[in-house]
Order: sequence, then structure tokens, then C-alpha cells
Amino acid sequence: MKRLKALLESDLGTALPLLAAAVLALVIANSPLEWLLDEVLDTKLTVDFGGVGLSKPLLLWINDGLMAVFFLLVGLEIKREVLEGELSRPAQVALPVAGALGGIAVPALIYSAFTWKDPVALHGWAIPSATDIAFAVALLASLGRRVPRSLKLFLLTLAIVDDLAAIIIIAVFYTAELSTLSLALAALCIVVLIGFNIARVRRVSPYLLVGIVLWVCVLKSGVHATLAGVVLAFCLPLVYPSPAPDRRPYIRLEHALTPYVSYLVLPAFALANSGLRLSEMNADMVRDPVTVGIVAGLFFGKQIGIFSAAAGLIRLGLARLPAGVRWIQLYGVSVCGGIGFTMSLFIGTLAFDSQEHQSLVRLAVLSGSTLSALAGWAVLRFVRSAPAG
Repeated sequence: MKRLKALLESDLGTALPLLAAAVLALVIANSPLEWLLDEVLDTKLTVDFGGVGLSKPLLLWINDGLMAVFFLLVGLEIKREVLEGELSRPAQVALPVAGALGGIAVPALIYSAFTWKDPVALHGWAIPSATDIAFAVALLASLGRRVPRSLKLFLLTLAIVDDLAAIIIIAVFYTAELSTLSLALAALCIVVLIGFNIARVRRVSPYLLVGIVLWVCVLKSGVHATLAGVVLAFCLPLVYPSPAPDRRPYIRLEHALTPYVSYLVLPAFALANSGLRLSEMNADMVRDPVTVGIVAGLFFGKQIGIFSAAAGLIRLGLARLPAGVRWIQLYGVSVCGGIGFTMSLFIGTLAFDSQEHQSLVRLAVLSGSTLSALAGWAVLRFVRSAPAG
């Protein structure tokens, strides 16, 4: 029982429900129960308060609602790292930031090279630019001491910067027509949240209540609703005079959200968005520029972009190779950056409306992420770390 509890609380354990949900989605999509899952996801759920409410299919409640909770947790982690963690030390952050930027630009360019003749397909340029922090970190955790701690921190910091860039990309490039009234109400909510922060309101509940109103306003505004979670996280105060960091409201909220995100939000998203009907697969799908662009972007673009940007910074003398790390290990982690599962699928839902494109995205993301995971694991599994000196 103790070993099971330790596994579930580890980086590897938190990725297992996500993996299980993705596998279950594939099984259901290719079974007689396929219609049942479709019916459930199409079921409309309505929330009404005095005649004002929302009515959406369950699929959109998951993608717009539950994923806002995921982005809230991502925002909390980013803010904590910027103010107190790895991102607060410029000397240590330069290398992973360079790797993250290279790992965003090169996959986007590769994808665009395959799809530039098709304006609709080109809209998915950001899909292969994302790294799945849960799967990537879990893969390194499965290798134990074979991967130096400094290399794990490099990947973790890179993935956090990658998530921050993905948030900016979604806000700038995947926003629909805007509602001025809803944006004004959302801005008012942000002012209230900042006011709470300035007044040093310590209880989390007032922030969450205003955050729900903010989510509704952002949802109605045309900006993707999940960004409300990030805004709420950035408005929450981090530093409180407390002898025990774990007693701070900000940290308590992060700890409270983590199991729900790991065991409910991300598995629900994977179950709703990972189903791929194998009977519909054909040579045209495999050869489609969207499929080829995503697979090539994740598998080749990520490793080329991350490794070349990081290596270039080291060769210029602006950064150092992490302690105890060989060049081949840095390359192996760069390959792992091509695991783009959750965020890539999510950006795919924003980029394309048609079921045909969604199927291509699922096929490509699953293929590219699997190739990156297997290749990265193989490189890191059979390479020894450099001497500590």
C-alpha cells in the first residue's frame, strides 16, 4: 500500500490516469460502445441563475470549463516559479528558455512548410510547438537516477516556459470575434481581483467567486475561456508572512488542485478528445500535410529546435551544460520535448472545427508524441551521466 501511494504521488503516477484515459478513448472509439461516448459528450448541460445561464454540450464543458481549472494550476505553477523558483534565477533560466523558444519556432516552421498552400491547414501551425509537461517529466522520472537532477530541472523549466508561450499563442492567435461588453465586464473582474491582492485579502474563496464570473465573461467575449484560469492565477497573491510556506493560501490552492487536475480534469479531456477510429485510417490521412507537418514538427522540429538553441547558447559562452550532464543526454531530453499530447490536442481543438481535421490532429499528435517518447527514453536509458566534477 505504501508503494502504491508513493507511486500515485510521484511524477510518474500523476501521468498514469492521463495515459489510461487516452488508451480507453482509443478502445471505445473502436468498439460497439463508440455511439454511447458520442451521446454522452453531445449531452447538453445547462446552468441557470435567474434566467441568465449557459447551455453547452458536455464536450465543451470539458474543453472550456474543466480545462480552465488546468490552466489555473498551470498559471499558479508559472507564477510560483517566476517569483520563487527556477525562473527567478536568470543565470539558471537562460538555457531552458532558449531551448523552449527554439522548440516552439522550429516545429512551427516545419509544419508551415508542409501546409503553407492551404490556409485552413496552416491555422494549426502551433499544434506541434507544445510540450506535455506531465508525460515528459513522468518519462524522466521513470528512468530514476539515470537522469541527473539538473537535467530534470532543465526539462521542467523548459516545459513551464513552453506552457507560458502556449498561453500567449492561444490568447493572440486563437481568439474569435470579440464582444466589447463581455471584455469590459472581464476587465472589471480583473480590477476587483487586483484590488483584493492590494488589500491583501488572504482567503481564497473571494478570488474564486470573482474568478467564476471572470470565466463566464471571458467565455462570452470570444477570447478562449481557459485563459480566465491563467488570469486568476496571476492575480492571486503569492507572498504572505508565514513561517510555513505550505500554509500560505496560494500554495494550499495549488496543492488542492493538483490531484483533481491529475485524476479528473486531464483524464476527462483525454477521454473526450483522444478517440481515433482506426477503421477510418487510410493512406490519404497518413500522407495529409496536416498529419505529416505535426508528426515532423513534434519528432524532428522539437529535438532540433531545443537542442540547437541550447547548444548554441552554450557554445557562445552564455550558458553552461547542466552539472553531470553529457551532450547526448541533453539531446535525449530535447527529443522528449516532442511529447506534445495534452496541449497539442487542446490547440488542435481551437485551430480546427471539422471532424476530418480533428481526426488528423489526433492521429498525428499520438504518433509524434509516441515516437518522441520512445526515442527519448531509449537515448536516456542507455547513456551514463557525466562525472559530477
